[in-house]
Formats: sequence, C-alpha cells, structure tokens
Amino acid sequence: MGRVVALAAVAVALAVPALATAAPPQHKPLPASSLQPPEPRLTKAEVTRIFLSYRKVASWLDRYPEKGRTTDATYAKGSWKVDVWWGVAGEIATGRVDDKSGAVTEAWTGPQVAWKMARGYSGAFGGNEINNAGIWLGFCAVFLLGLADFRRPLNIRNLDLLVLLSFSVSLLYFNRGDVLTSVPLVYPPLAYLLVRMVWSAWRGRLATSSAPVWPVWALLAATIFLAGFRVGLNVSSSNVIDVGYSGVIGAERIAHGQSPYGHFPVEDSLRACGPKDSDGEIRERIQADGRCESANPQGDTYGPVAYEAYLPGYLAFGWSGKWDDLPAAHASSIAFDLLCLLGLALIGLRFGGTRLAVTLAFAWVAYPFTQYVSSSNTNDALPPLFLIWGFWLVTSPAARGAAVALSGWTKFGPLLLAPLWASYPDAYAKPRQKLVFLAAFLLATLAAFSILLLDGHPLAAAHEFWRRTLSWQLRRESPFSIWDWRQYHAGLPDLHILQRVLEGALIAGAAAAYFLPRRKSPLQLAALTAALLLGFELVLTHWFYLYLPWFFPFAAFAVLAPAPDPATVPRREEIPLAAQAMP
Repeated sequence: MGRVVALAAVAVALAVPALATAAPPQHKPLPASSLQPPEPRLTKAEVTRIFLSYRKVASWLDRYPEKGRTTDATYAKGSWKVDVWWGVAGEIATGRVDDKSGAVTEAWTGPQVAWKMARGYSGAFGGNEINNAGIWLGFCAVFLLGLADFRRPLNIRNLDLLVLLSFSVSLLYFNRGDVLTSVPLVYPPLAYLLVRMVWSAWRGRLATSSAPVWPVWALLAATIFLAGFRVGLNVSSSNVIDVGYSGVIGAERIAHGQSPYGHFPVEDSLRACGPKDSDGEIRERIQADGRCESANPQGDTYGPVAYEAYLPGYLAFGWSGKWDDLPAAHASSIAFDLLCLLGLALIGLRFGGTRLAVTLAFAWVAYPFTQYVSSSNTNDALPPLFLIWGFWLVTSPAARGAAVALSGWTKFGPLLLAPLWASYPDAYAKPRQKLVFLAAFLLATLAAFSILLLDGHPLAAAHEFWRRTLSWQLRRESPFSIWDWRQYHAGLPDLHILQRVLEGALIAGAAAAYFLPRRKSPLQLAALTAALLLGFELVLTHWFYLYLPWFFPFAAFAVLAPAPDPATVPRREEIPLAAQAMP
C-alpha cells in the first residue's frame, strides 16, 4: 500500500507543472449577430400598411385627403411605433404594432393623439372604484330613490333629477375613449338646466315641490352613511390627478415664501432623478433649487385661492416632492367635500327647516359627480364651497362680496356672479349695501393676491400670474368641447363664431342679472347663480365632468326647496317693503 501511495504522489508532482504550462482551453468566439439586437421581422413599409388598414385608423384617416399625408415607423424592443401626420392638422394618428404577430396593440386617432385623458384609460379619473358600474349606478339609484316622487312619476322635479344624472351617459362614452360621442351628449342637459333655472328665476318659483316621500330620520341616516362611505372611498380607492397635485405644490411654495406662479417643477432640459414611466417619460427632475421633484409644468394655471386652500393640508401632511399618494391632497379634498355638505345643511336649515337641511345634504352626498370630484382629489369643490357659505350668510353684503371673490379667484368663472350677488335683495337698495359688497370683494381679492408679494417683485409676479393663468386659459386648445374641434381639420363643424356670440350673450346676461328681477328672493338668487355658472360651462373651450358640482348646489336648492302654496302667498303689493327684503 505504501508503494502505491508513493507512486501516486510522484505522478501528481509530475502532472502539476505540466498542467500549469498547458495552453488554456480555446472557446469559439460568439457570432457578431448574437451581440446585436434581433432584427425586426417586419419592414417599415409592412408595418405602415398594417397600421393604416386598421379599422379605427382607416376610419379616421378617411376624413383627410391622401395627398399631404406623411408617415413614420420606428422599431424598438419587439414593437413598432407608427406616426401619421397631415398638413396643418399635425399628427392625426399614432399607435404600436407588435413585430412578432403583426397585431396592432395601440391605435390612437384625432384627440387621442395629444390628449392621453381622451384615451379612456381605466380609473384615470377617480380610481377604479368610483368608475365601477355597480358603485356609480348605486349612487344614481340612491339619488333618485331619496329625492324623486314616484307617486307622481310625471312630476317635473323627477325630470330635473334625471337630467342631473344624465351626464352619466356622456361619461360612459368618455371612459371608452369615444370623445366625439361623449362631448356632444353634454350640451342637451346643460342647456335644459340653463332654461329651467332662468325660467324659475323669471317666475319666482319652481313648480317642483312634492310631498315628502321619506321621513327626515331616514334621509338623515342615509346622509350620514353616505358621508362616511365617501370618505372611505377617497382614502381607500382614489387617485390624485394633476389638478390636486398642483394644489399641494402651490401650498408648499407659499409656505416657503414663494409665489406659485412660474415656480412649478418642470422637466425640460433638467437632470433626471427618477425612473421612466410606462410611456418612457421621466417626470422626476432636479429642479433649480436642487430638489428632486415630479414635474407639473402647467399646474400654476389657477387662481391664488386654489393654492392657499391647500395650506392646512400641506402643513399637516407635508409633501415629499414626488407625485406619490399625496395625503395632503386627500385630506384637503375630504375637507372641501364635508364643508360643502355642512354648508348646504345650514342653508336648508335657514331657508326651509330641518327637512330641507337634510334633503340638500343628502343630495350632495348622493350625487355621483360630487364623489367623482372627491375621488379625483381636485380643487373643483372649492368654487361651490365659498358660494355655499356666502349664500348661507346672504343677508350680509360683506359675506356675499367675500364669497364671490374667493370663489372667483379659484377658477375664475364665478367672477361672473359679482353683479348678481351685489344686487341682492334689491338692485336699487341703498348704495351703502353695494359699497360694503364692493369693499369686501376688494379686501378678499387683496388678501388672495398678497402671495404675489412673496417674490419681492409684485409687478413682475402679477405679469407672470396673467401669463400663466388667464392668458393661457383664453388661448388653450381642447377637444373636450364642440367649440375647438376645428383644430383637427377633419370635416367637423367650426363653431368658433357661435362660441363668441354665446360668450357675449353670457356677459350681457351677467350684467342684466343685476337689474332683473329688481327684487330677488333666495330662490331666484340660487336659480340665477346656477344659470350663470351653467352658461359659463356651456361656452367653455375646455369642459369636464369635474365642473358639474360648481352649479349643482344652487340647482338643487332651486329644484328641491319647497314652493309656497300660491293661495297662501300675498301679492307683492300687499307685502311691506321691509318685509319683502327678508329672505
């Protein structure tokens, strides 16, 4: 055994040097083709032909002469991106084609090319829950069940309630990405409600009152349950769109001694500090102050109150600099919603007692579009919020003036209400009331715009405010109204001139509301308020469903407030002048 071990040791000793000097094993070099990305299976011409023949794309392209059309197709990571342009219309179609199967995986035409919100992405506004058919229809059913008079189905009040809900049909098409169908469906209900409100103000009352269907305690219990459900829906299943995100950014800027205008985070030519999103875009960029923030370059387009109102939420929850869960936006939206609810209850209590208080509060929490605002966490509950509380204190000229100013310097449209609210209750009352209204309006305006002093150059800040807000809003393009479809040069009607005519009529109507009717009841003030806001929305170039709560509280008051029995109401000439001015 020892001899065997010795021989083995000698063999190992001789083999080790040999192995050390032996040439390493040779490996064949990899072919150059394996180091390169795989070549596409389809050619650019084949991909272009497939995309242009796709039914949706071909249907849209039929609107344009073939002469003047240009196309391009680029390949990356197994997919082709195809773009189609035509003359002055610019890019008219874009999409993707899978290289392996030759299937069109994305196809966007017309408004969908530049506007991602027109593509019908699931849950893009409000998250998936509020857009769930069961939850949405549940809100609609509760709204009708609680407010309609089914014992008199032909009551016009029932029709008014159905019209208020009919915007849901348009929203259905919008969620499917069919903007050219969804947009026209908005105008009939808007026009109907405008006529109803003007007619009610002219007559002094709406013949919509009906006998109570449910006891007050039942409506109150439903209101409390729905209010809690809405808060839970916001917390557990909602998103924050760019509008709500802008409120938090603006509040952060103000809290740190800076005006929001011209100081929002941008992304152009700045160093990236975050990953690409699903579209390959990097939103998180190192800003001028060295902080990594998610871009929102057009977020500073609202009035100063739209940012100041978010200060409590920002101070309580802060902001990470990113477009994350944004708890400050959620908290602010919930607060705005609940304050509208409380204000409507106080209005009802003042002008109709307990039943009207509960009815108006129930109407707010059951109306699906108010929850649409809350679930989208936008600032669109702010314009009605200030007006609701001003209406509750309607006998105070100072409260009315401040309310119109704060509401108007949020999203501008409510500024049209200034002549109307200044003339309550009598257009020819003592000048002192008008002066108090004007003084309150100006003081609230100065308080709102005081943030322009933060930059140390108020004139430059005022110019930047104008450039970023009103000037931009007046020039903006949008497919979300029938007024701006001419931009697509696709055989759609050019209604630009009609829009200008209607805008002039709206301004004339706002001025006339100061004088007509001379003496205004609370119901007439509510109806005319709703009418002017409806008129404003009718002529907007950029309209959206989030704007419906602007006029809803006042339309609801006009529709749901009990009308007095004509047999028991004395003629106006029989009422003392002082008593006529009382709400």
